[in-house]
Amino acid sequence: MSCYHAAADEGAIGLRTGTNTERGAAMVAGTARARVVVLGGGFGGLEAAFLLKMRAQDKVELTLVSDRDHFLFKPNTIYIPFGLPPERLQIPLTEPARQGRIRFIQAKAHEIDPERKLVSVDGRQVPYDYLIVATGAGMRPEEIPGLREHALSIWTVEEMLALRRALGQLLEAARQGERRRVLFLVPPNNKCSGPLYEIVFMLDTWLRRQRVRERVAITWSTYEAGYIQAFGPRLDAVVAEEFARRGITGYKGYVVDHVEPGEVRYSNGERLPYDLLISFPPYVAATPFPGLPADDRGFLQTELGTRQLVGHPDIYVVGDAGDFPVKQAFLAFLQADAAAEHLAARIVGKGQPKPFDPISMCVMEQFDRATFAQVPLRLTGNLERPVEVRPDADGLYRVGSSPLWRLGKKLLGLYLPWRFRTAKPFHAGAPWAAMELGLKLMSRLLAS
Repeated sequence: MSCYHAAADEGAIGLRTGTNTERGAAMVAGTARARVVVLGGGFGGLEAAFLLKMRAQDKVELTLVSDRDHFLFKPNTIYIPFGLPPERLQIPLTEPARQGRIRFIQAKAHEIDPERKLVSVDGRQVPYDYLIVATGAGMRPEEIPGLREHALSIWTVEEMLALRRALGQLLEAARQGERRRVLFLVPPNNKCSGPLYEIVFMLDTWLRRQRVRERVAITWSTYEAGYIQAFGPRLDAVVAEEFARRGITGYKGYVVDHVEPGEVRYSNGERLPYDLLISFPPYVAATPFPGLPADDRGFLQTELGTRQLVGHPDIYVVGDAGDFPVKQAFLAFLQADAAAEHLAARIVGKGQPKPFDPISMCVMEQFDRATFAQVPLRLTGNLERPVEVRPDADGLYRVGSSPLWRLGKKLLGLYLPWRFRTAKPFHAGAPWAAMELGLKLMSRLLAS
């Protein structure tokens, strides 16, 4: 059911005021506000909307379209299987939209007409002068025969709750003296396996604290040649050391062929048994837009630096909806910032926006410690390994583990929801400058 909130200007939905030429002339003359529609209420969409509003102020008329009435702080859904209530990670979108003077439409966008500059939204059409697409990614487990039927995933809140129930059953069986085998599986076309690494480490720590770890065998298998392959050799080494310290058996270069009850079969002929199988399926675009340039998985093709859709300079694509090979919240922020700054400069008529610079940053939870990684990336043009650590990264490539990094993750978990609740971008203003300084100091002391 669609919900067009009271903040919307009813006369602007489904109607166009003047021709494109007339509106273009009016914007150049400064007599009309640029109509910007943002599709998606996740990290990329909200960051782009709030930053654009901060930069362009009254020169922009913003509309946010999201199929959900709330923002989900997805990186912290890893705590749900271990007891965190999901509602603590949700921010209703109506209040931030009101504070930011942004029209909010709760509906699903399903078609874009770049020639007429219209978005089809649940049977209605919303006009735009500029469009920001941040509709995210989805999962396609059916690519792997048997995966949907036999594995638990970690993509949605509902799947995280299902995993919580499964871990509860695992714990009860272990307490009764039964032995269990947990197998983690990363298949090809998964675009960011980091959260699954967090859960395997968290599971080990959790089982140790429950005093049943010796009754649960934990095995990890991934198609990648290195653990968290996109983030380079340093993180691969850290993960390998953690696996050895925790007694987790790891297999690299294991490409899944199919899944059977109690057993995963791989293309190299190997088989691995399981009682509980936890996987992160292949990625696809959450919302395909027919007629727009996209790859074979539905991810929209972009100009790297500006995030403009190839061949359509008035459409920007940020976050998981675009074709950048690594899907991650921090990279979505950076893409949203680049797009918003570029678009604000066009609307306001001044400024020199910086292009998207893919320097990933993440803090990987383990319950007893956390691992920080700052990784400058570049595209390779190789479909098998589409990104790599920049050879000239120098001091920007940092990795380190410490219990203190758990504090950094908690601070980020407080800072970001606070910013979004008040319709402020993550990467702007004095609060972010202070947060960034703290992260830089910590990384110098606790990473190398």
